Amino acid sequence: MKIYILEDEAHIMQHILQIVNKLSAFQVVGHSGEVARAATEIPLLKPELILADIRLKDGDSFSLFNDIGMEDFQVIFLTAYDQYAIQALNLGAFAYLLKPVDEVSLGEVLGKYLRHREQEQFDKQQLEIARDHYLTQGIKGIKRIALKSLEYIEIVDLDDIIYCKSDKGYTTFCLKNKREVLVSKGLKEYENMLAFSGFLRCHQSYLINFKYVKKYYREGLLLMENGEKIPVSSRKKEEVYRYLQNIA
Repeated sequence: MKIYILEDEAHIMQHILQIVNKLSAFQVVGHSGEVARAATEIPLLKPELILADIRLKDGDSFSLFNDIGMEDFQVIFLTAYDQYAIQALNLGAFAYLLKPVDEVSLGEVLGKYLRHREQEQFDKQQLEIARDHYLTQGIKGIKRIALKSLEYIEIVDLDDIIYCKSDKGYTTFCLKNKREVLVSKGLKEYENMLAFSGFLRCHQSYLINFKYVKKYYREGLLLMENGEKIPVSSRKKEEVYRYLQNIA
């Protein structure tokens, strides 16, 4: 498991390195005390997990992760300022630890992350097996879905859904008649529900209906029939390409 560390206090950096290097499941692929350097190194080194201080001498890691996105890795924030906890979790952090960071606490949260990743990989494998079976055997998925908004429950045909977009715990359904329906459930729930009905989670924030994909740009963009462009995360590029090959 590849880790990158972002910390500008040398003694804390050394302390974290000593802890992580004792754990055989993790490999430190890079570290920095500068936001600017991390912005260049992280996309190149492709870590799966980042241990990051929030306030650094040349900026803050919140801005960094807003700029480069967090769909390809998880973040554990390490900071002395507990007022940032809610902001960190809203940004999508896996965990938040207050300094001074002790070996037991960091070891526990890294162990929790490993278990989370193992379950995530298992779930992904099961979904891929089931989806491949669906593509080859023609299993019929659900045809309609009930969407509960604040004001009403609407029954929608799956064929009318172009894509779904995640927004801070809510999900927006974008329909082919240019309407949108906002529901108070997370995108993960609909990803599981629609996995065998021609939908795919191509990005942390998007679940798309392949029926409405017009073009796929290999650099990581899907052009939908309504003209909108949907990003594809680097981890999903191969899966999207394979899916398109199967339905072509």
